[in-house]
Amino acid sequence: MRHSRGGGSTCSVGSGPTWGQFLQAQTDGIIACDLFHVETAFLKRIYVLFFIEHGTRLVHGAGATAYPTGSWVAQQARNVVMNPGDRAEQMRFLIRDRDAKFTGVFDEVFTSLGARAIRTPVRAPRANAIAERWVGTVRRECTARLLIYNEQHLREALTAYERHYNTHRPHQARDRRPPQPLPAAPADLNHVRLTRRQAVDGLISEDRSAA
Repeated sequence: MRHSRGGGSTCSVGSGPTWGQFLQAQTDGIIACDLFHVETAFLKRIYVLFFIEHGTRLVHGAGATAYPTGSWVAQQARNVVMNPGDRAEQMRFLIRDRDAKFTGVFDEVFTSLGARAIRTPVRAPRANAIAERWVGTVRRECTARLLIYNEQHLREALTAYERHYNTHRPHQARDRRPPQPLPAAPADLNHVRLTRRQAVDGLISEDRSAA
């Protein structure tokens, strides 16, 4: 596999597809993960671990803590693989960076399912682009617009945003559909009645067809 670096150059690691070609060909079997941090109103830094499926863009928020140890990260991975149900069998590759908190125990959670853990190449800022794009999205639409008080408040906000992102927010890569498709719209659009509700502490309005 040849890894494409951020500047567009290619680093050869044997004969095979480029990193971009690999991601495109295997998209339905890839789940990626990453950590990002949020500063609270009292200047405490909290770290958030999440997973995102490349094929569906479905996000799994694993947890938030001020002390992200290797054992904590591995336990969050166990929690995640217990929830996807049948989708767990479709996981063929895990993409992660080279953070020391992603230990061998963490990788074994996925290799036990038959998946292969792949570390992103060095000096390749776009190698985990889908996960990094989600970090930018959740910051712009959620955490940067709220005063986060503590870990519990952050978890509640992220849980609400994850629900919005997975079930309502349209995605360009999915023909403007959310990761978990909504019920089909009524055939006669002239008689559709919409309801609006506020989500994520009132930050986001969601319009849905009324029953």
